[in-house]
Amino acid sequence: MTSAGAPVLSLHGVTIRFGGLVAVSELSMTVPEGGIVGLIGPNGAGKTTAFNIITGFYKPTSGYVEFRSPEGTRRITGLPPHKVCEAGLARTFQNIRLFQNETSIENVMVGAYVRQRGRWWQRMIPLLFPGAAREEEEIRSNALALLCRLGLERYAHSKAASLPYGAQRRLEIARALATRPSFLLLDEPAAGMNPQESAELLGFIRRLRDDFNLTILLIEHDMKVVMGVCEHIWVLDQGALIANGAPDEIRADHRVIEAYLGKDAADA
Repeated sequence: MTSAGAPVLSLHGVTIRFGGLVAVSELSMTVPEGGIVGLIGPNGAGKTTAFNIITGFYKPTSGYVEFRSPEGTRRITGLPPHKVCEAGLARTFQNIRLFQNETSIENVMVGAYVRQRGRWWQRMIPLLFPGAAREEEEIRSNALALLCRLGLERYAHSKAASLPYGAQRRLEIARALATRPSFLLLDEPAAGMNPQESAELLGFIRRLRDDFNLTILLIEHDMKVVMGVCEHIWVLDQGALIANGAPDEIRADHRVIEAYLGKDAADA
């Protein structure tokens, strides 16, 4: 799996049913610390459902999820999303979910509030709670610095809705990074991008991993992105794991070709 470290995220026999539909079936997988790992499969394969289980939006019918942080390994199954975020996991969404009428810096500050020490209402009374006021300024300063690191400083005071599409994608990532995660989940980061933007995304994801000391798990349909940036790939079909391995192994796996890639993609 490359030189990445020991597993930091592990799914153990995870299954989830919605009525009579089994959306994910007995899924067991691991993501190594410091790795860039892909989760792929055709539409309806259960990829985003797996993300929602990992990040606390869904509780599995059976099985469990473990996450290793500096504080130790713990089961995060069933924790609400904000507690999963506090544990060190942050995510983006397939459909961009920004606060469109807020500025870029305000969007990033929202992410940072998960780590704030004071109460939100204390910021409203700075004379009585000067510490909360100082923390608010610190959060704002850090948000601006984060925007600069991601090349978004020109949009700091622009409403999110006015940003170009690619910049909105980066802003959503900036908001996730503001939570100070050690593990980042990207749900189709290349969705809606043109070929040039998708090509630039490869280097951007690597820089995220290296500059922020992250482990990254991504869902993506653009096979040039997946094969170009992922060090290990897990493949789902109809909720079940059908293959996993290095990109070259996945390209050559007949089950993956039949279920998803097709000959053209396998030859890419």
